Amino acid sequence: MTNRSFPMGFILLGFSEWPHLEMVLFWIVIILYTMILLSNSTIILLSCVDPLLYTPMYFFLSNLSFLDLCFTTTTVPHMLSNLWGPGKITDTGCVIQLCVLLCLGATECVMLVVMAFDSYIAICLPLHYTIIMHHQFCWKLVFIACMSGLIESVTQIPVTLKLPFCTHHHLDDFLCEVPALIRLTCGDTFASEWQMTISAVLFTIVPLGLILTSSGYIAQALGKIQSKDGRQKAIATCSSHIIVVFMFYGTVAPVYTYPKNHFAQNTANYLLFFYTVVTPLLNPLIYSLRNKDVKDILLQLLRRGSP
Repeated sequence: MTNRSFPMGFILLGFSEWPHLEMVLFWIVIILYTMILLSNSTIILLSCVDPLLYTPMYFFLSNLSFLDLCFTTTTVPHMLSNLWGPGKITDTGCVIQLCVLLCLGATECVMLVVMAFDSYIAICLPLHYTIIMHHQFCWKLVFIACMSGLIESVTQIPVTLKLPFCTHHHLDDFLCEVPALIRLTCGDTFASEWQMTISAVLFTIVPLGLILTSSGYIAQALGKIQSKDGRQKAIATCSSHIIVVFMFYGTVAPVYTYPKNHFAQNTANYLLFFYTVVTPLLNPLIYSLRNKDVKDILLQLLRRGSP
């Protein structure tokens, strides 16, 4: 039986089959969420108050941190409530959650490409960097990333909500996600799956290809850098970006490219936990907080604030 409307909302099962695991994850998520708030807020604060960080790289990093804060604040509180057992979400709540998750997720996918472009210009075209990456152009790139996320959300949501959902409305997930809703349907989902796959290719496979291509050009340019310190700094920046890229795309792509595959169904909750909690925590640590300049600026601010 199917039901095209969902007046009763959805039941989010999460890890309800393993109640002991839920209690452990509950406290782990609280600790990690606190660390996410502190670390990403620190990056945004430092990028705003210290003139040494008024650069395109830290401008994009602060925007990435803002996206991570919005993403986790949208997902983690609801995830925590579901870790006490199966939770319920209304139809309106599900639609809002779908819109926000799709918009923020797609925006972050494009933002990672923007950051790769910034690294490419900085290393391969250093003499033209200040001319190309001026303030207005950086804002335009951020605007393009945000509009891409909004377009993805607006185009994907109507198709998903027209799916013939099964009457039990039990989602084996923490959140209202498109792959979970597709797996809940009891009718033909061919069109929706293809649209989801195309979107996944556009926002994961294509960006990954662009990033790897830019990394190839950067690797060639690194051999021409005479300064040892300059080469090491460039390598550290690029390697950090590659790590973040594979963490993010590597967990999102398997679930969204083909939502009904066996691997996605069995590992969806674990992958969801990784890219909604672990990745936003590691981003500032990988990119900035282990950077010597950032650590020095943070220590200076702490010393000023101490009596």
